[in-house]
Amino acid sequence: MNKKELLKRFGKNVKIARIKLDLTQEAFAETMGISQNYLACIECGRQNMSLGKILELANALNVDIETLLKFKD
Repeated sequence: MNKKELLKRFGKNVKIARIKLDLTQEAFAETMGISQNYLACIECGRQNMSLGKILELANALNVDIETLLKFKD
């Protein structure tokens, strides 16, 4: 798996967790204190993130960090 594939899979995991909470990108971005555009970039795999921000995302989505970092089905 290369970096591009990893970021896309991570973004997909974020999107799945957000949708399970029935949150729009706009609503979740506001909760996180980030722009909707930044969240869209994360979900599309175009934005690299620090471990600290990944942990914040996991906490806001009420999932374990492992859920977001799972790259195999």
